[in-house]
Amino acid sequence: MTERDEGRLHTSVLIGPNGERRKHRKARRQAAAQVEVDARAARKAEAKAKWEAEQAEKRATVFLPAAGEAGPAALRTPGRFRLPRHQDTSATLAGQYPFLAEAGLGSSGVFVGQDLYSGGSFVFDPWELYRRGVITAPNIVLAGIVGSGKSSLAKSLYTRSLPFGRRVYVPGDPKGEHTPVAEAVGGRAIVLGHGLRNRLNPLDEGHRPSTVSDAEWASQVTARRRDLIGALAETVLDRPLSPLEHTAIDLALADAVRSAEVPILPMVVDRILAPNPADDEDRRLAEDGRLVGHALRRLVAGDLQGLFDGPSTVRFDPSLPMVSLDLSRVAENSPLISVLMTCSSAWMESALSDPNGGQRFVIYDEAWRLMQYPSLLRRMDAQWRLARHYGISNMLVFHKLSDLDNVGDAGTAMRALASSLLANAEVRIVYRQEPDQLGSTALALGLTGTEQKLLPGLGTGQGLWRIKDRSFVVQHQLHPAELAAFDTTARMTSETREFTNPDVASRIPKAPGEIR
Repeated sequence: MTERDEGRLHTSVLIGPNGERRKHRKARRQAAAQVEVDARAARKAEAKAKWEAEQAEKRATVFLPAAGEAGPAALRTPGRFRLPRHQDTSATLAGQYPFLAEAGLGSSGVFVGQDLYSGGSFVFDPWELYRRGVITAPNIVLAGIVGSGKSSLAKSLYTRSLPFGRRVYVPGDPKGEHTPVAEAVGGRAIVLGHGLRNRLNPLDEGHRPSTVSDAEWASQVTARRRDLIGALAETVLDRPLSPLEHTAIDLALADAVRSAEVPILPMVVDRILAPNPADDEDRRLAEDGRLVGHALRRLVAGDLQGLFDGPSTVRFDPSLPMVSLDLSRVAENSPLISVLMTCSSAWMESALSDPNGGQRFVIYDEAWRLMQYPSLLRRMDAQWRLARHYGISNMLVFHKLSDLDNVGDAGTAMRALASSLLANAEVRIVYRQEPDQLGSTALALGLTGTEQKLLPGLGTGQGLWRIKDRSFVVQHQLHPAELAAFDTTARMTSETREFTNPDVASRIPKAPGEIR
């Protein structure tokens, strides 16, 4: 029997006949040797044929000459190609080679404008960037001096996100800039102020999440009402409450809830100033809550009356694409703005806690005014820390980063909270800044020297985008209809535009790239 091992032939006798003669054994060995010789000759013939075929193919191949083709086919100039010698420093040449620009953030999201370095489109979406792991916190800080175009950028970011199923909340709009935008997109702007019919009951239950049981909802409403009244009292008093004052509020609120299905603030104030005898066994409760009662009385019978002293005439509808609280009628009354913001934050928190509420932008315009109040600042900090849990993207809009220096004294808890808002925002957009603000801005945002030098020379609508460790310089672009709806200079330019006419583009200057 024969077998092949690595291409070689071997023969061996496994079983030999009993009593075989010597000449037969010799003949068998000779036959095996001949088989091996024939196999070796066949392999040599096969290798030779393959080599001859390769040589024939090589001889048949036509190669270009080493010097190239002759005549016009050479595609060369008659003389040698020469370039003038250029000499420069290694630092300068390192910045020009290898001529690369950022590839951008991808194509998923809303169109913002043009990347001025690469010339390509710039697209941004905080939820998409979080899903891809580019950022770990979806919060945004936007800063820019007056007239730089930051308000137009904020409005276009959230309005262009509406077709993607996002919603927008503006818990405080001191200048009323977002009111026409909310009406244009089918949302609602809640306008509050003295002389208006609108009233806001801080003790309303608010929006009930779809997954909360009756017992859980009752507990949440009680806790929210208690926290809200405490925050209102702290805002008016401008100091933290004492334990005795907290007790006075708790007992008065419980008594008011027992006497009415939906209590109103005057009921709680009356019970703080005149406690139920059943709750005041030692007759000291009225004295313990006297200051709190008189502080809250300002909201129902003092200089802040008319807004919180009755049942609500407006409701917070989280199903609308956009809801804005217009505070332009009370812009000069700082305590009233803080109270209204505290109430709207309580409304918003109940809607944000709904797991079926979807993804939302929360816009804090003129944030420096809102952050001056400790209770509001704590609420904002809590929402920023829970942004991923709620599925929201908070946006703080400043004029300049040094506005944070006005939030509390250096080393205080308020200053630490304000600084933590920057730390929890990995998307930082900086529009034009004055030269005297460059140092504080670069320090607060960790800008490089090159980025710092860019800020004073940025044009209208141009911004430096710092997204984690990546930088982009982007020219924001607006559609003519957006330009009309977002315009905040109509009074200064004496222009009148009708926002209700769908053919608004025919009545505005033909400047698609202009941002006001």
